[in-house]
Amino acid sequence: MHRVVITDCLEPPALIEEGNLSGLAQVDCLMAKSSEVLHGQLVDADAIILYHEVDLTDTLLRGLKQCKIIVRGGVGYDNVDVKIAGELGIPVCNVPDYGVDEVADHTIGLMLGCLRGFTLAERRFRQATTLTPWDRHDVGKVSRTGDRTLGIIGCGRIGSATALRAKALKMRVMIYDPYLRPGMEKVCGGERVDLGYLLKESDVVSMHTPLTEETRHLMDAQALSQMKPTAYLINTSRGAVVDTSALAEALRERRIAGAGIDVLPHEPPSLEDPLIQLWQADHDPPINLTITPHTAYYSEAALLEIREKSSAEVARMLRGEAPWNVVNGEWLKQV
Repeated sequence: MHRVVITDCLEPPALIEEGNLSGLAQVDCLMAKSSEVLHGQLVDADAIILYHEVDLTDTLLRGLKQCKIIVRGGVGYDNVDVKIAGELGIPVCNVPDYGVDEVADHTIGLMLGCLRGFTLAERRFRQATTLTPWDRHDVGKVSRTGDRTLGIIGCGRIGSATALRAKALKMRVMIYDPYLRPGMEKVCGGERVDLGYLLKESDVVSMHTPLTEETRHLMDAQALSQMKPTAYLINTSRGAVVDTSALAEALRERRIAGAGIDVLPHEPPSLEDPLIQLWQADHDPPINLTITPHTAYYSEAALLEIREKSSAEVARMLRGEAPWNVVNGEWLKQV
């Protein structure tokens, strides 16, 4: 009987996983809160499913003796050293097609909160000692949503789903994605442009890229400086694609109009994080900044889907079948 380890997040009993792996493996939920506590607990694992609270580092990977597959229960996989895993002959898989609707919906929600000013108005009223004036002034200047341009950086599944929702709101949609196949932008009704033009022309810039060395701090001080002072930044992808210190400075100096952020480079963030400090501080006039605690992916249906698909991927491998969503194939081929 194989041993499948679920490193974090999931409390036992793992009924979905046990059902998919019935007759193939026993399932252990470690409930780890840090990578350090995993040392010595993965040596005899035949498969590993991990979420977002731990990293599979070089040291942990080299300590694996019989692991046949690693599945990241999510889309992003920057918490696994995929190159080392590949060199060790271990395929790393993700679940790229779960939570697409949830993240796209959350993106549009953050965008509308910024554009319509309702999160800002709600916060001001909640903290006020008097509820006057009870009128439009607390939302600031609001333009018609359908007259705005949404610039999408990264047009994969979630970026495309976001584009379709924006088109339903009658927005103009621009897309920057150097890896998008020619013509795919037409499927979601967008215009393909270069990054500089997108930053200059968009009223809202929305991030939908994986975290790689190419995309790390893609939205840095220089990129933010190219945005309109009336524009907003939305990030529901990976925290480190945005330089949050540079974003905090841009917001503080009113060089952009606001931001809606669901992901941060370090989670949970430190209270010393410049963006968190800006978000919690009182400003007059207030800063249009909304932060949600990495919940864009979440719905009860999405959680069930990700568990089902993660454990099904493991089951395929343990049955001797080819996994579907390998993300480190370029290094596996060199083994």
